[in-house]
Amino acid sequence: MYDIIIIGAGTAGLSAAIYASRAGKTALVLESKAYGGQIINTPDVENYPGIKNISGFDFATGLYEQAKECGAVVKIQGVLDVKKEASCFVVSTKRNTYEGRSLIIATGASNRPLGLEREKEMIGKGISYCATCDGAFFKGKDVAVIGGGNTALEDAGFLSNYCNKVYIVHRRDAFRGEPSSLERLKAKENVELVLDSVSEKIIGDETVSGLEVKNVKTGEKRILDVSGIFVAIGQVPQNELFKDLVTLDSSGYVVAGEDCRTSMDGVFVAGDCRTKKVRQLTTAASDGAVAALAACEYVDSIF
Repeated sequence: MYDIIIIGAGTAGLSAAIYASRAGKTALVLESKAYGGQIINTPDVENYPGIKNISGFDFATGLYEQAKECGAVVKIQGVLDVKKEASCFVVSTKRNTYEGRSLIIATGASNRPLGLEREKEMIGKGISYCATCDGAFFKGKDVAVIGGGNTALEDAGFLSNYCNKVYIVHRRDAFRGEPSSLERLKAKENVELVLDSVSEKIIGDETVSGLEVKNVKTGEKRILDVSGIFVAIGQVPQNELFKDLVTLDSSGYVVAGEDCRTSMDGVFVAGDCRTKKVRQLTTAASDGAVAALAACEYVDSIF
């Protein structure tokens, strides 16, 4: 029996493991793939307070090693089922079944890809899913933002402060994002809307040098000479497993506020898989700490 079972070994999950272990609680972290989450594929992290520059792999490895040294148990086992029983939560994997007094969901969310050839290969070489993380690398350059929601408009506004030119490529002629944000972008001289258009091909050998787009109404193709392509067409939370355990919103995110408490007592959530506006390394780490301390308080009060 563990005090806390943490599902997910990304920044939020490992941060939770560190705080839980340092609080004297037994913590088990279960992860289906490899520790680190999405950040492990990021070549350079330059926006984490106190660390001027570090690779995503090194950042994740530091969290993993620290969690282990604090006493957390980390197992690479994908979770198949989670049930609430009278006095504990039962978590099943292909290899074993574990019991925990409390549960922290930290499964994260995956970026929805464009689905283009070589997209995965070019991540970190011009393809990015986070303007806040990587925008500064494209200072003075031309970039494209793909999407039509609030995230795409916010990313374009952010990038317009750094980049020479920002193209916003959207498959429709109307945006889902806030009209006020769109009007501000239209007023900027270095922002161009590329409407009724979809991404067709990533151009470039070692790094991105362009993006081919096609107008869905006319069939006309155009090449945008850009060094960066920022994909902002949404994320997919990994929460299907918990739909009968806690409340999810219409997009599949676990409903929780800054206290990281879910609709079920004893279940907490941390990181990108919960309802929140800002999804960054810092907020994931913060969630991990908050969720872990809340879980510790719950365990102390019940057991």
